[in-house]
Amino acid sequence: MSTDSSKSHSKSLLVVIDMQQDFISGSLGSKEAEKVVSKVEQKISRHEGLLAYTLDTHQSDYLATSEGRHLAVEHCIKGSEGHSLVPSLQRLLSTAHCFEKPTFGSVALAQWISLHPEISQVQLVGVCTDICVVSNALLIKAFCPELPIVVDSACCAGTSIQAHHAALETMRSCQIEVF
Repeated sequence: MSTDSSKSHSKSLLVVIDMQQDFISGSLGSKEAEKVVSKVEQKISRHEGLLAYTLDTHQSDYLATSEGRHLAVEHCIKGSEGHSLVPSLQRLLSTAHCFEKPTFGSVALAQWISLHPEISQVQLVGVCTDICVVSNALLIKAFCPELPIVVDSACCAGTSIQAHHAALETMRSCQIEVF
């Protein structure tokens, strides 16, 4: 019996999107986001493959940026408490690859994934479904069109319940598996 060496070295990647204090309990926090924290903890604890996470990262001039003019709520300012991962995830992600991003999606993350052919699947969890989760899922799909991308909807929260569901439908339309 022969084995395919590329499959024997394949790995699943779990990407945790923006599970930062400002999105959970801070300036842009919500009850829905608070509810997914324990589910994300369990998902990370059970994951046996590669781990990565993103941090929404802004500077003190945030309100002068294009995003800041459209969303005039300071958040995730580098060095602030709100920029940090929620405390319960800090230990779980201490050895994971971190991608700081100045906007919704991380081109650096998508490029990094495209340079690692051993990654056999990418699974996304986190916040906000309708902004950063969907942006990262679509970027990864653009860089790696043949790579299976999965979103665990129970481990995501949007800016509203309606926006969460709309983003899930958008991702389904773009051949991203949502469960």
